[in-house]
Amino acid sequence: MAISLSVVLLLAIILVVMIRSNNIKAGPAIVAILFGFFLASTGMAPSIQRFLDSIAQTINGIKF
Repeated sequence: MAISLSVVLLLAIILVVMIRSNNIKAGPAIVAILFGFFLASTGMAPSIQRFLDSIAQTINGIKF
């Protein structure tokens, strides 16, 4: 849950920065948000979540 919230917050910040710097207009940003919202309610959501969890675990396992 903490990772999901962190990813959502990070993506929201990136989206706001992109809109404010005119790299992406409000219309395409709204479409991207709605796409993500509706994608989360499909059968693909668990697979995407497992994929993102495995990436997070891999990053967490890196030792410096």
